Amino acid sequence: MVVAEPNHLVLVSGPSRGGKSRWAEHLISQEPSVTYLATSESRPNDHSWQQRIVIHRQRRPEHWRLVECGADLASVLNQTDPEQSLLIDSLGGFVASNLESTDQEWTALCESLCNSLQQRSRPVVIVIEETGWGVVPATAVGGLFRDRLGWLAQELERRSRQSWLVVQGRALDLHRFGVKVP
Repeated sequence: MVVAEPNHLVLVSGPSRGGKSRWAEHLISQEPSVTYLATSESRPNDHSWQQRIVIHRQRRPEHWRLVECGADLASVLNQTDPEQSLLIDSLGGFVASNLESTDQEWTALCESLCNSLQQRSRPVVIVIEETGWGVVPATAVGGLFRDRLGWLAQELERRSRQSWLVVQGRALDLHRFGVKVP
């Protein structure tokens, strides 16, 4: 569980189906008031995606508030009560929704996101996909997604109080066991 502190940013990263969301939900489960920010589009014609959404909904407590924010993550953060603890699932949805932005626009979006996160008075847990462990993406947009997600994850890590790597249903505390890369 997270310890409530101002600007308490917690990152949970790992591969697909590794348990990231379950661990993030566990970490924030003792908070009295949680808003779940879903960043991915619902994709109504994608049956497997719809199954994932159902699984996530079934796991979440009924008293958690759901906001589907997509590309507007930073502005939604600014409009959400700072006394609400947040679970953002996931950073990849935000990145994917903003792939058409220029480098300058992307940098401004990231700065806005980081500033919004630092204004929070309750814990924020962010789920982040790990994309750079496999083959080089076959498309330019795939490479852009991987690079932007990796860069933003490192920026958020610099500001985080906790950082977890979740693989095969196991969570590793990166601040405890990791060494910061110079």
